[in-house]
Amino acid sequence: MLSLLLVRTGSTEYDCQGRVQGTLDVPLSEDGRLQIEQVAEQIADREIEALLAGPCGATQQSANILAERLHLKVKTLDGLANLDHGLWQGMLIDDVKTKQPKVYRQWQDHPETVCPPDGETLAVAFDRLHEAVAKIVKKYKSGTVAVVVAEPLASLLRNTLRDDALGNLWCVEDEKLPLWEILEVPTEVASG
Repeated sequence: MLSLLLVRTGSTEYDCQGRVQGTLDVPLSEDGRLQIEQVAEQIADREIEALLAGPCGATQQSANILAERLHLKVKTLDGLANLDHGLWQGMLIDDVKTKQPKVYRQWQDHPETVCPPDGETLAVAFDRLHEAVAKIVKKYKSGTVAVVVAEPLASLLRNTLRDDALGNLWCVEDEKLPLWEILEVPTEVASG
């Protein structure tokens, strides 16, 4: 059976400021670097077949820290790119909430019905993610593969494999998500 060790990208200054990051190449903050070093220590004894990562800057930095510690090479998958928030990227979440209250509320309650201006819908992101997971499953039949992705793509991946609630796709500081977790790839996903 194949398992994915989902590692969330370490935090950035945008995360600390409450900004929409999306696909912007924002570097890890010092806290983010420490978070990933902590993850590296916690998973150092695990047998990991491969280390895959999305293409954005902070995700690549996170994966490189893990790669050094785990003695693995990072393989970048474009399908693991974060959700494209279009023109919202770089904005404070509070500004989106103030300037577009109806859309913000809709994004919180039913994100699948919203497309950020010049961004992508969740349906498009899910399709891209399903293709990436299919490639992973085809190449790695069993064992554990580490996958480093940013939020909210990490929540979409978790939802894809567990079919659980998406939660807040713009994580706020008081919402603590695990830095890493093991996700079993369901038989129906693994069999295609």
